[in-house]
Amino acid sequence: MTQILPFTPPDWLTPQLFVSAHVILIVLHVALGAAAYGIWLERKVSAWVQDRVGPNRVGPAGLLQPLADGLKLISKEEFRPRGVDIVLFSIAPFLSVIPAMVGIAAIPWSGGIDVSVFGLQDLDEVVRLQGADLNLGIVFLLASASLGVYGVTLGGWASNSKYSFLGGLRAGAQMISYEIPMGLCLLCVVLAAGTLRMDEVIRQQTDHGWFLLHMPLPAIIFYICMLAEANRAPFDLAEAESELVGGWHTEYSSMKWASFFLAEYIHVFVGSAFFAVIFMGGWSINPLPLGPDLPDVNPANWGIAGAIVLPLVQFGVLMSKVLLMIVFTIVIRWTLPRFRFDQLMRLAWEGLIPASLVCLLVTSSIVYFGMQEYMFIGGAISIILVLVGRQFLPKDETNQRIGMIGSRFSPVSA
Repeated sequence: MTQILPFTPPDWLTPQLFVSAHVILIVLHVALGAAAYGIWLERKVSAWVQDRVGPNRVGPAGLLQPLADGLKLISKEEFRPRGVDIVLFSIAPFLSVIPAMVGIAAIPWSGGIDVSVFGLQDLDEVVRLQGADLNLGIVFLLASASLGVYGVTLGGWASNSKYSFLGGLRAGAQMISYEIPMGLCLLCVVLAAGTLRMDEVIRQQTDHGWFLLHMPLPAIIFYICMLAEANRAPFDLAEAESELVGGWHTEYSSMKWASFFLAEYIHVFVGSAFFAVIFMGGWSINPLPLGPDLPDVNPANWGIAGAIVLPLVQFGVLMSKVLLMIVFTIVIRWTLPRFRFDQLMRLAWEGLIPASLVCLLVTSSIVYFGMQEYMFIGGAISIILVLVGRQFLPKDETNQRIGMIGSRFSPVSA
């Protein structure tokens, strides 16, 4: 092996371990910055939607507002009401933040690098730019993200408040309901790609087109479930201020209160990256299986410059898609009204779960007959079957609109 280091590294310090440690360190700070400025972006977008100015006092164009908010929360008094379970009350915020951060390790943020371009000819290895090169990356990310609800539920129960407890119960019921269609939609992707590795899923989309075009209905269902998993509007029933004062975090203050919102915005960041990888081709720039696209592994004849520039370009493409999804998530919050809780449950059990089962049936049939190149036809068939089958589902006769004289939408029947 060509000696390019001033010392001989130990055997356990492999190139993959070295790169993975730095990727985790870098992306974790990117996620924390995205969470801080995600709040700033949400306030700016809400101001734009409501024809206001938004934060514009602290720093140029209000860009230092997240720093001011953080200093304010750190300096605030931490209040703990009487009768709480001290241990669970204290660790619940961290049980929400840590699972959100863990998911960062499984996402491939860029393609691979052939280490031979750095003069390490004896190492026939392709280094992946992700925190952990997992064979079960999709399962790992889904499992780690679902653990965040335990912090919410424990925080609501340990607060010794009926409003917090109801918020925790709502969060648990919501997670159980929306995990089912989310898992079924991911099964559609796994069947179509034939792998649980996220870098292989990206390669499949680079060769055959984005799954967003092949399977639009599973993509829409997955995105809806992602909003519900992150407790984002219109699925923020666990913290409905008009019903539960503040939800599960009613009794929290200072940085413990901020930790819950840090977890929420990190969930949005990781969920957006997951969606971009699974359905939007990751760092692929061409949604159609036509024309050129960004390569996955750096060719050896590109040299060190190409080995550095190409991963940065791929990382920039993926982060652009993540930013797009985050903005879309924020716009949805300020566009759609909050569901009632019975509507939230009905949407999952009578809408999304049957629809995701139809998508799974169609996808598995196409894969069984070896017709993956016609997956886009299966996507159209899924939408048609769901629209037709919806007519045969039982109709809900409760909470109907009351007819009003002169109303265009609910006129008084003759």
